[in-house]
Amino acid sequence: MRVAFVSETVAQHRQTGATRRLRRTAEGLAGRGHDVVVCCAQWWDGDHATFEQDDVTYRAVTDERGDGRFALALPAALRAADPDVIQATGDDPTHVLAAKAASVFLRAPLVVDWYESPQAGDADDPIWRLAATTPELVLVPSETVRTRVRELGADGEAVRVVPNGIDVDAIRAAEPREVADIVYSRRLDADANLESLLLALAELRDHNWSALVIGDGPERDVYERQVRDLRIEDRVSFAGEQPLENRISAFKGAHVYAQTARREAFPTDLLRALACGCAGVVEYHVESSAHELVEQEERAFRTTSEQELTDALVAASEMDRMDFNENFAEYDEEQVLDKYLAAYDEASERLSWVEPAAVAGGVMVVVALVALLVVLL
Repeated sequence: MRVAFVSETVAQHRQTGATRRLRRTAEGLAGRGHDVVVCCAQWWDGDHATFEQDDVTYRAVTDERGDGRFALALPAALRAADPDVIQATGDDPTHVLAAKAASVFLRAPLVVDWYESPQAGDADDPIWRLAATTPELVLVPSETVRTRVRELGADGEAVRVVPNGIDVDAIRAAEPREVADIVYSRRLDADANLESLLLALAELRDHNWSALVIGDGPERDVYERQVRDLRIEDRVSFAGEQPLENRISAFKGAHVYAQTARREAFPTDLLRALACGCAGVVEYHVESSAHELVEQEERAFRTTSEQELTDALVAASEMDRMDFNENFAEYDEEQVLDKYLAAYDEASERLSWVEPAAVAGGVMVVVALVALLVVLL
């Protein structure tokens, strides 16, 4: 199968949840022998139109990101890629519409992998609603994002949850590194909400614990200052960014993993930590999907208040230690790749079911796209 991915920004430009997910999927499919092309803005040096890395071919749609020409140039790039299936990210509705226009004329189904929840106000924007309703299938990482995409008008029968995958074999084989009892791992940005955990830990000064914060970001200085203000700096360490191997070893050596972020499309490090045997403590937030991983898990707690969080940390620390939790083996990356391939097959079937409507819809999309690009350019 020849799969064309569409994303102006890729992991080689900037590391985000969406770009890491695209890269894992593209490289995983290539590793299974599929032909994979990623249509993106150029990130490599030189004037050649394509670049191969890890068996994935990257095709330059534009020379730079953010110049407004990506949607206009995308159909030609997809025509050159000649895919059996097109998978676009849901970051920009104009890119989705351009991919749809190309998919109609190439007779290749469009699948949109919608990683982040739509922003407030998007539901009232006709361009976003069109982007949510024109693909054959929409893939999302969690039920939380699925709900938000359906609010844009997407047919519930055409939205599939495909979680992020983890390397179960690597987790089984990893050696524990006992660096702390409690671990938090996430980019320290405005949504990290590390303060909830720090306040709970400050209430437990009389207990014997140590905590490790993995990750960096614009709010790190604020949190380090808060640790000093709470007078727990001798028990909380900041490790900064760490490679995956180090994070997994830390999870296997820890007893508890805490997740308190306000916004999370899919908490992959929480999943890894739970698979490593950590007891999980998740603070519920409406824009975070973290609670979905622990709703049926006996070794995890979902909290909705500061006191519940404090109590859950104590209860989690009293649980027996585990080296691996079989309940999360189903998230193995190979099984997740199977879900993508099944989605591509289903999208192809849906395309054949609605052929006349697809052609008519494609014409409407092209008209809407051209009108929009005139405004943008």
